[in-house]
Amino acid sequence: MTQEEGKRLAAEAALRYIEEDTVLGMGTGSTVNHLIDAMADRRMRIEAAVSSSEATTRRLNEIGIDVIDLNSAGDLSVYIDGADEADRHLRLIKGGGGALTREKIIAAASRQFVCIVDSSKSVGVLGAFPLPVEVIPMARSYVARRLVALGGQPEWREGFVTDNGNAILDVHNLEIADPVSLENRINQIAGVVTVGLFASRPADILLVGGNDGVETLSRR
Repeated sequence: MTQEEGKRLAAEAALRYIEEDTVLGMGTGSTVNHLIDAMADRRMRIEAAVSSSEATTRRLNEIGIDVIDLNSAGDLSVYIDGADEADRHLRLIKGGGGALTREKIIAAASRQFVCIVDSSKSVGVLGAFPLPVEVIPMARSYVARRLVALGGQPEWREGFVTDNGNAILDVHNLEIADPVSLENRINQIAGVVTVGLFASRPADILLVGGNDGVETLSRR
């Protein structure tokens, strides 16, 4: 089975967590795009969506779903998004697409966070995927030095600007034995907007598409 097929299976499995005629939180990336396609095929009635990126907003508008601001929506019942890595405790690395800050905000504002991935993203220990850190542009070099002190090798995602107008540092070779502690330490560095570790607020449901269908993992 290809990765794209695994993504499609996970995305289709996520449809059962969507309540029609409500406001839905939507993430960013190729797996989410499969979900948007599936929603269009099913002609699902969605009141509106809160989107984590301009790219997702365009895709939702194309299928006739209005996108509203989180300030107007208030708390959301469900947020659905992909991940670059996911462990068995439903802790994630996100931000390969650069939307980590908005994704983290929407996840925090949602009662249930459903993460959809193909089996290649399921790992025993987080960290093989470079950890994205969104930073204020003037603090990029300073934050990079602090990340080196933590044992990482930060690389500026040159030529990329987030939807918030910020820079991304992708941190290689970090040992993530304690994801919650590392998330908190990096977030305390002056100039960091947020780090792509979703450990303090992990997913509630993880849907993993693979050769044997879709595996469902739950925190409760």
